[in-house]
Amino acid sequence: MSDTENMDWQELDQGDATPDGADTAQGGGADVAEGGGDLEAVFDVPVKVSAVLGITNLTVSQLLKLGSGSIVELDRKVGEAIDIYVNNRLVARGEVVLLEEKLGITMTEIIKGNE
Repeated sequence: MSDTENMDWQELDQGDATPDGADTAQGGGADVAEGGGDLEAVFDVPVKVSAVLGITNLTVSQLLKLGSGSIVELDRKVGEAIDIYVNNRLVARGEVVLLEEKLGITMTEIIKGNE
């Protein structure tokens, strides 16, 4: 998603639990602070979240030839998991979902360590 600044995380979350079991909707982040020390100081720190559908390499001339309706072949197959990056670090894989005419991501796998 290219416009992460305008996303409403509580709307997307819909009260679902995070992978570690902590409820993040409607102020549920306080539960995380109780178990892991005082984390409230970092709750408002902005992070860049990227969902990568696939990658391709194009020359400048190929890029300039693209127009409305052009197809760009990516390195992924239909139905294959997408990569989710936080601050340019791979943290999860997931699937694209449709939420009330908006695209969203559901995490299917959390990447631990430097995989």
